[in-house]
Amino acid sequence: MAKKASSKKKTQTKKTPAKSSATKKKTTTQRSSSKKGYSKKDLEHFRNIILEQKKEIMEEIATLRESMMDSSTGEYTGENSSYSIHMADQGGEQMEREITFMFASREGKYLRYLEDALQRIENGEYGYCRDCGTLIEKERLEAVPVAQQCVACKTKKSKQA
Repeated sequence: MAKKASSKKKTQTKKTPAKSSATKKKTTTQRSSSKKGYSKKDLEHFRNIILEQKKEIMEEIATLRESMMDSSTGEYTGENSSYSIHMADQGGEQMEREITFMFASREGKYLRYLEDALQRIENGEYGYCRDCGTLIEKERLEAVPVAQQCVACKTKKSKQA
């Protein structure tokens, strides 16, 4: 009988359950209850900063889109341009379009980061470092509202790269 009990212990200790979404929710709940996070007032302050930046980004994307499109034809400017006959002119226009597209793409990516930050506020996960779990400094979140790491973890990661 002693052998059976010890073999059961071995199988029980060897099994480690994979983290599921339920485990993640439990961790978030434990994090919220075990560590004091930001108050509702602070979270509303961060939400307002994020929403303001989101509004600015959307305006910038609209401006970039307008600069890339010909309002009369609905096509990207320069696609069938009859104005630039010289190859150097065409190359310059192409480079300008590519730069504009790069800016629009970059703004779109930042917009997704802002939306993700809003979702983290809703989920109660905003403000915690994704690496160490500590509360990210308020000043950092005001400067970079999409931050997901504390300064120490971000610095550590930058040095590794």
